[in-house]
Amino acid sequence: MKNPKQSLIQSIGSSLFLLGIMLFIAACSISPEEPEVVEEKVPAFENIIWNVKAIHPDGQTLDIKAFDAVGNTIDIKAVQNSDQDSFLDVKAFLDGKELPVKMLVGQDPFATVSAIDVGGVTYDLKAITAEGKQLEVKGVLRMGYVVLMKAISESGDYYGVKAISPTGKLNDIKGIKINAQEREMSLHGVSIHAHVKAMHPAANEEDKKMPRKPKKKVKYKYDFDRIIWNVKAVTPEGKNLAVKAFDAEGNVYDVKSTQDSEQHSFMSIKAFVGETELPVKVLDSESEYAPVKAIGQDGTHYDIKALTEEGVKLDVKGISRSGSIVHIKAVNELGELYGVKAFSPDGKLNEIKGIKIFDRQVEQVTRGNSIQAHLKAINQ
Repeated sequence: MKNPKQSLIQSIGSSLFLLGIMLFIAACSISPEEPEVVEEKVPAFENIIWNVKAIHPDGQTLDIKAFDAVGNTIDIKAVQNSDQDSFLDVKAFLDGKELPVKMLVGQDPFATVSAIDVGGVTYDLKAITAEGKQLEVKGVLRMGYVVLMKAISESGDYYGVKAISPTGKLNDIKGIKINAQEREMSLHGVSIHAHVKAMHPAANEEDKKMPRKPKKKVKYKYDFDRIIWNVKAVTPEGKNLAVKAFDAEGNVYDVKSTQDSEQHSFMSIKAFVGETELPVKVLDSESEYAPVKAIGQDGTHYDIKALTEEGVKLDVKGISRSGSIVHIKAVNELGELYGVKAFSPDGKLNEIKGIKIFDRQVEQVTRGNSIQAHLKAINQ
């Protein structure tokens, strides 16, 4: 009589042998023509470096550099790190590091423009003439959420500051602000007035008469007769769909772009809820498309939707990111995407985009909400 233990071992061995034969037959039945599934790899964008120059009235360009405490120069460049060139970071290149360039809060009537290193070390920007003279580079005039930036000659003349691409494209370099206060934020212990960016040219800013340097700092006042721009989603047929904010009970509120100064290249998007104007943001999300919401004073969300002629609500979402810009679209029931624009009363047109100041995924936390980007109407 067989030992029960030996019988069990023989039974397991027979089962394993049969299983091996079955796996071998299954493997042989697979066609050798079957393609291997390979995950697609999206190639990284190769950065395009734009030169930063001041433009003399005679058409000559002046190098702009940052200077350390002993007079060594540091290169200043605009960095295009995606397929869009309408909103570029401006950086100082020091010992393999890319340092942010900002306008600083200070008592000087004009804002100092500096690169900022770890520890709060700052390197002021200067324009260099053909004779080697150093000219101040300053934020000279605030227009709402934009601060115009100029090189200032010894006689007090202003030279525009531009980013120039390798192919000859030209962007204006200026300070932009996310909030209305004098102080935007603190970076390494340094109080920041505005973030320095290279943006598509805006004629109405260049036409503005520049002020002579006052003897003392002048507090900015919103004394401009505000202009309200309509926000619409645009279908391929050219129909404009109203964009509205909805609360949890289904109440409907206007969504508008607000022009609070002479400039209209960088404007806020607001939801008008009663007497309150709520900021509209792109929220951080693990979903394919990022939700766009107005944020109440208690952190409550208001959904942002486009309305068809039949009253169908279409989600407004951040559908993709290109460098410092998140592209904003209305999404219909078929998954088709409609551009979202701001229209002025006299027919001017701006693109609605999510704007990122920082490279990180989450820009900031506002009233308990993780913000991926700030919704703005920008010049295209």
